[in-house]
Amino acid sequence: MVYEEHEHIAYHYDSTDAYRQQPVAPTSSPPASPPPRPQSAQAFAVDPGSIRRCMYRFTYIWMRGGNSFWFWPVFVGRTSVSGFRWTGRRWVYTGISLNRIDMFTC
Repeated sequence: MVYEEHEHIAYHYDSTDAYRQQPVAPTSSPPASPPPRPQSAQAFAVDPGSIRRCMYRFTYIWMRGGNSFWFWPVFVGRTSVSGFRWTGRRWVYTGISLNRIDMFTC
């Protein structure tokens, strides 16, 4: 078994397996304070292309319903994004439906 790390992604492989990406959390905590919330709310669901530019960057997410948190996206699909959510103490891997996100900034 061989372990390599590139751009915050760990690759685990052996002679019988193809590369398998294993997401790796950031090695530091996010900024101490959240950014200011943008003035205008989005009328539609977040587009995968718009949040894709935030991959492997500290991203602040405001959810529909009022929750907000720091996030480190590592995968963007057609209808969801997955990555690491900051709990205030550590990073936890999670997935989020794009239609539940109100706004984000990275």
